[in-house]
Amino acid sequence: MEMSKHQKVLWITRTAILIALLVVLQAVSISFSASLPPPFNSIITGSIVNAMLVISVMTCGIATGATVAVVSPVFPTLLGFGPVWPLVPFIALGNVTLVTIWYFIGNIKTRNKYISYFIALPVAAVAKFAVLYSGVVLIAVGLLLDLPEKQANTIGGMFSFPQLITASIGGALAIAVFPVLKRALDRSAD
Repeated sequence: MEMSKHQKVLWITRTAILIALLVVLQAVSISFSASLPPPFNSIITGSIVNAMLVISVMTCGIATGATVAVVSPVFPTLLGFGPVWPLVPFIALGNVTLVTIWYFIGNIKTRNKYISYFIALPVAAVAKFAVLYSGVVLIAVGLLLDLPEKQANTIGGMFSFPQLITASIGGALAIAVFPVLKRALDRSAD
């Protein structure tokens, strides 16, 4: 079914707002957590990013979720506080994996809607972790990039177990705030 002009404008507006909010939250969380030791600094930012990715797909659907997921690592890199460029495609793929699983599992019809969310949470977190670990640690750092051992270990550490934690925390945060956001968005669509 084709979207009406109003629906297209609404989709573009919501997607743009979610992207802008994500970039602002990334910048603020990076500034706030800069004084914290690794991996705590990246856990705060990563959890916020993952929450925004899940909120995007839960509130606006797969097209918005995937768009926000792909753009998520690009803007911070352009603005100078994101990952190095060779990692961006792998991070985008991990993000798209997360939102795709949230979309399909989170939309399974159950007696209580939250059952599907609580199933989506660990499945999506593990899948994103697997994609990021395989892509960033094994392929990018292990094969493509010629990095000093210390830098390779730092990046490898950031894109291993902490990704599972941040995807889980982000999903839980999204589940917690989703009812309020959904009501607000439903009212704005009228």
